[in-house]
Amino acid sequence: MARVIGAVVVDKEECKGCSVCVEACPHDVLALHFEVNSKGYHYSYMKSPEACVGCANCGVVCPDTCITVYRTKAS
Repeated sequence: MARVIGAVVVDKEECKGCSVCVEACPHDVLALHFEVNSKGYHYSYMKSPEACVGCANCGVVCPDTCITVYRTKAS
């Protein structure tokens, strides 16, 4: 069975830093960035991109729909 590699893209200007996606991630991939966006919120980012399997839990629970998840098969 091929391993799936995931990538999470966060629209950092729309993210309000609620951290729901951070809590929903079963592989501890996401965290809140120490920097803030133009609205003054700490935004979510991939702190451990190598651990992402593309499960999309983060995108499903995001109340602002600012997360897109991509999945590819590892070769």
